[in-house]
Amino acid sequence: MDPVTKALLTSWEWRIELIVLLLFLGILYGAGWRTLRRKGSKLAVGWRLAAYWAGLVLVGIALMSPIDTLSSQFFFMHMIQHLLLIMIAPPLLMVANPFPVVLWGLPDRARRSTGRGLSRLLHRNSRFRHALYKLTGPGLIWMITIGLLIVWHDPNLYNAALRYEWLHDLEHLSFFLPAVAYWWLVTAAGPRLHKRFSDALRIGYVILAIPPVMLLGIVLSFASQPIYTYYLAVPRIGGLSVMEDQMLGGVIMWVPGSMMYIISALLATAVWLRGEERKPPLPVSTWATKEKMAAPGLSESN
Repeated sequence: MDPVTKALLTSWEWRIELIVLLLFLGILYGAGWRTLRRKGSKLAVGWRLAAYWAGLVLVGIALMSPIDTLSSQFFFMHMIQHLLLIMIAPPLLMVANPFPVVLWGLPDRARRSTGRGLSRLLHRNSRFRHALYKLTGPGLIWMITIGLLIVWHDPNLYNAALRYEWLHDLEHLSFFLPAVAYWWLVTAAGPRLHKRFSDALRIGYVILAIPPVMLLGIVLSFASQPIYTYYLAVPRIGGLSVMEDQMLGGVIMWVPGSMMYIISALLATAVWLRGEERKPPLPVSTWATKEKMAAPGLSESN
């Protein structure tokens, strides 16, 4: 068995705290989904449940599978990890609208007390809601999400994150949480603090993330020398050189990374067009008048 295949099969790091958290969230969502399903809620559709559980599984894969272990050996594996934590798992979780579903997954007494507490915190006149509103503004969330992605790819900070496990965990957390907030705004998941994006604004907001991600990938792909010296000091397995590894990682950030946002924009466009198709036609009386049918600039006498 070659070293890479062996590493892929044996390098699982079972982190009990993460397993417990993911299982808890998955069970809670499943219980809430089942309760809402019995009530006939539109939230309880099969694809939401599948999306949420898939998002949790992908978080677990990103942080406990050989992808995490081999990220200290291969740059491209680290880029796959970032892709999962920023551009794949968060939108799957947020499109499932987890907040109300998880709330319904709590026992009755806990749900009522939690609901009352949240009602006070999220009341339109509460200071907490006002502060949260400011901290989650679309412009600020976009800058934080993209800014942290770029900052953590600084060579010194990146090398340090691979040397210190606590810093590596902080990197992952600072990728994942802003990404969740970003996709929370895009999907209009609850609780809604901000005005729901129009279809056009949603598409533009997603497309706006593409240029910096693409530029970062291009810089990494076409660099003429190793950017991250950490990889020069680790054993190379599988015959992939440091420069080939760096170029492959850059391509992953450039192409699949950009494609995640492009696909999201296309899906948002499809939803928009489907909504337009479902709109009832305008009554004939509003458009079939002589004035409306006449060419611009021409009077009826012409």
